[in-house]
Amino acid sequence: MALDLYEWNAEISAALLRDLAHLEVGLRNAYDRALSARWPGPPHWTTANIPAFAPLWRTRRGRRVDVNLRTRESPHRAVDSAGGPAAPPGKVIAELMFGFWRFLSSSAHEKSLWVPSLHQAFAPGTDRRDVDRPIGRLHGLRNRVAHHEPLLRYDITGRVTDIATVAGLLDPDLDRHLSATSRVTGSSFSAPAEHETDSSTPRWQRGLSQTARSEFLVRSSPARCPSRPTPWFGRTNPIGGAP
Repeated sequence: MALDLYEWNAEISAALLRDLAHLEVGLRNAYDRALSARWPGPPHWTTANIPAFAPLWRTRRGRRVDVNLRTRESPHRAVDSAGGPAAPPGKVIAELMFGFWRFLSSSAHEKSLWVPSLHQAFAPGTDRRDVDRPIGRLHGLRNRVAHHEPLLRYDITGRVTDIATVAGLLDPDLDRHLSATSRVTGSSFSAPAEHETDSSTPRWQRGLSQTARSEFLVRSSPARCPSRPTPWFGRTNPIGGAP
């Protein structure tokens, strides 16, 4: 039973991480386009020391702290990791972590980033909070699955909804792609039951109803996968951001 639970956790984590990877690529490409439109350069905004990343002082636990410090330092580290100042912007974008993109929608950046720039990455009329809240939860999920932490009592269904929400606000094509190809269903996942020992059923599906299993098989069928890159994925370099 313990091994079944471990396998269930590993397989559902892998399925979630796949969807999160697509979402992260879509998010960073959309943010790069919005930031590049606001600060067109040259140089690219990742090396331009844009004013939105200037020191921003707040009081935290009785101390004055620069809440923009990590945001400001992240592009510098990404440039170094990408090979230095001459690195292509797309390679630098790929070096920036999900945590960097996640905090660009925080309340601290509403006036400096969201209003002048980042709102353009989403459907017209999107409220910053309707982006920041689900992205914050998905950042927590990504860290959890990346560190192999247990999902046994985690709200998987809620996070699947968050993925669909952000994807839909970013680009309907991204939302449709994930809906058609995701191996995670919208059903409530339960851990493998002790009495289920059918080895022909993947361990993490043994806790699902027959309907949910069928949905999983349909969603994971190669016939549901597009034969060519979808527009949201192909407009910019999917791995490295804008060229």
